[in-house]
Amino acid sequence: MAAATAMRDGNSDRGGAGVDSGKYVRYTPEQIEALERVYADCPKPTSSRRQQLLRECPILANIEARQIKVWFQNRRCRDKLRKESSRLESVNRKVAAMNKLLMEENERLQKQVSQLVHENAQVRQQLKNSSMANDTSFESNVTTPQNPPRDASNPSGLLSIAEETLTEFLSKATGTAIDWVQMPGMKPGPDSVGIVAISHGCRGVAARACGLVNLEPTRVVEILKDQPSWFRDCRSLEVFTVLPGANGGTIELVYTQLYAPTTLVPALDFWTLRYTTIVEDGSLVVCERSLSGSGGGPSAASAQQFVRAEMLPSGYLVRPCEGGGSIVHIVDHLEFEAWNVPEVLRPLYESSRVVAQKITTAALRHVRQIAQETSGEVVYPLGRQPAVLRTFSQRLSRGFNDAISGFNDDGWSIMGGDGIEDVVVACNSTKKIRNVSNGGNAFAAPGGTICAKASMLLQSVPPAILIRFLREHRSEWADYSMDAYLASALKTSTCSFPGLRPMRSSGNQIIMPLAHTVENEEILEVVRLEGQPLTHDEVLFSRDIDMLQLCTGIHEKSVGSSFQLVFAPIADFPDDAPLISSGFRVIPLDTKTDIVSSGRTLDLASSLEVGSIATQASDATPDNCSVRSVLTIAFQFPYDLHLQDSVAAMARQYVRSIVSAVQRVSIAISPSQSGLNAGQRILSGLPEAETLARWICQSYHYHIGVELLTQSDGAGEQLLKMLWHYQDAILCCSFKEIPVFTFANKAGLDMLETSLVALQDLTLDKIFDEAGRKALFSEISKLMEAGHVYLPSGVCMSGMGRHVSFDQAVAWKVLGEDSTVHCLAFCFVNWSFV
Repeated sequence: MAAATAMRDGNSDRGGAGVDSGKYVRYTPEQIEALERVYADCPKPTSSRRQQLLRECPILANIEARQIKVWFQNRRCRDKLRKESSRLESVNRKVAAMNKLLMEENERLQKQVSQLVHENAQVRQQLKNSSMANDTSFESNVTTPQNPPRDASNPSGLLSIAEETLTEFLSKATGTAIDWVQMPGMKPGPDSVGIVAISHGCRGVAARACGLVNLEPTRVVEILKDQPSWFRDCRSLEVFTVLPGANGGTIELVYTQLYAPTTLVPALDFWTLRYTTIVEDGSLVVCERSLSGSGGGPSAASAQQFVRAEMLPSGYLVRPCEGGGSIVHIVDHLEFEAWNVPEVLRPLYESSRVVAQKITTAALRHVRQIAQETSGEVVYPLGRQPAVLRTFSQRLSRGFNDAISGFNDDGWSIMGGDGIEDVVVACNSTKKIRNVSNGGNAFAAPGGTICAKASMLLQSVPPAILIRFLREHRSEWADYSMDAYLASALKTSTCSFPGLRPMRSSGNQIIMPLAHTVENEEILEVVRLEGQPLTHDEVLFSRDIDMLQLCTGIHEKSVGSSFQLVFAPIADFPDDAPLISSGFRVIPLDTKTDIVSSGRTLDLASSLEVGSIATQASDATPDNCSVRSVLTIAFQFPYDLHLQDSVAAMARQYVRSIVSAVQRVSIAISPSQSGLNAGQRILSGLPEAETLARWICQSYHYHIGVELLTQSDGAGEQLLKMLWHYQDAILCCSFKEIPVFTFANKAGLDMLETSLVALQDLTLDKIFDEAGRKALFSEISKLMEAGHVYLPSGVCMSGMGRHVSFDQAVAWKVLGEDSTVHCLAFCFVNWSFV
């Protein structure tokens, strides 16, 4: 009754609380103020804290502790209701705005249908008239108007071009100038990036995106016009001329340079007119188109490494939304000169899907990311500011793009080869490791940076799985000594290549996430590579290496135009830390939607050493897995001037070794040869594997008295398949002084995060923590006597250093044909990563 009274009268800050005697006591303003101060510090005080409050605040003397508890309960309830109401209002605004957007899209589609029906009727009538007049030549009334050339050398001519550009852009953004079709896999909704469409049957390639963002229109336009901040392929954007336009707008002449996506194609540039204005309904518009002629922009000498591309009317339409925020329409319409590009790479320039993924949706996602960071919806660890982490991602990408493109005006020059043109080596004497805050922190001797890069065509290799494998299994392709060389160059600001001591990695890497975008397209993280000292004197010195790493496209639902793994060693983590970016980029060349899911289990290395066995098992590749992509590898190395040739030779050989490793990995993870099926074929091809499966099941039944599998009397291959698919992790280790793992089923490999080949590198004692080892060693005698033992729930370690919890573990002796102990088997029940 007291709680009900307090709830009834507590809807305002001057509510009351009941007392045991049934009398009604109204809180005074002073009492409410005292309670609010406590609530601000501790919304849910303990009983002792409430008693302390009554003792320290005489003004609460007439209130009992139980009523104080009820007041805090009601106050939390009001807070919860207020937050829920605010959330529902926000969702309602989003739904209303999205509904408006969908209604506009539906109206546009209806207009497009009406236009197509009208055009179809006209064509039918013309065909009828032509047939009656026996005239086989006629001209269609449906023509594309050709814009007459305008004089771009005077302001009036530029204004005329700007107004035409505005009209054409609006007809694409909200009209029917282009036949838009919804991009597969991009469904609209309140939490989606927006409505994404690509062109069908128009000149060039085009994409359009519409979405809601919680930012004011002026802020949205400011972000989108700063193209280098969100478009990773944009090298530079320079405004040459600014003229006044209509309605307080501006006309700008802009020169833009784009990086080359791979070493096999040239870089592109644009010479455009950009018009910013306000239309009649108050919406902000930024529209842009190429100007005729190739003489615009900088001098020909500085642009000789670029191929001029054409931008058809494109831009942004930003309308204010009721209740705050903006509705954003983005259109990108481009035409590339693909005649000078190898035919196999032309899909990069002839696909509207690529434009949508690389430019259009990237712009909308970036605006949404900043909106969520501004509203406080995104909080990053370690107190890092979002802008700082975003800057690190941009610097990593820019450094990697610089290495791939190798522009002359940046100081890059091609070095002589060794007669084999598989790896290109370039040097840059102007690019040094330098800490911005300390100008003296540069090389002690004149030097620079050497880049070794190569590109290769991949067939039937899922890009996301390849990047995930390279990220999670660095030891399969990387040389720890090279990482140590780069790290030492950062710490000492000099490159002592000949004196570099041999290093050895422990094989462990710890991944520490820093930030990620809203939809996990990009992940920024720090990777710690654990090193092992080779001598007793080095034990006191840390041999660990920290790498700042940017991953793109590794998330299961990522659908992007490129998949990247870019990293750079860091000696410290200041905001101006020098970064030398290296890494991998995979660009799909086919636009098929039925690409193998990247969420497949990463049991990939299991076929690296036995790829020929897996290859023979299947002669055909499924049609839906025939995916082509181009892989680009670029690694940078600092050097001192007198060591330039040595570092260049080292870089060339290192990249060749990485190419060979990636080729082995690609064979292993191709859909016809990878994952579970590959491991299954490898095991089924070995008679001793079937025998071991039979021994494991028979020994389990002999020692424990129950069947391990439901059909343990199956044939050898069938039994092996059932054991491989068993839900719990089953591991076998040798019966020796130092037990080494010799077998694991699929669940076991997943738990240890390893492969059948790398399984033998793990020993039994490495996977248990201290408590687990004590529990195991205490039961050894019982295991030897009874043949089996039950271990309590606990935590073990995967091969990647992650903690794995399990409800129970069973260990038993596996007996061979002559009843001798062949190995020890373990079954971990209900395991999961902590």
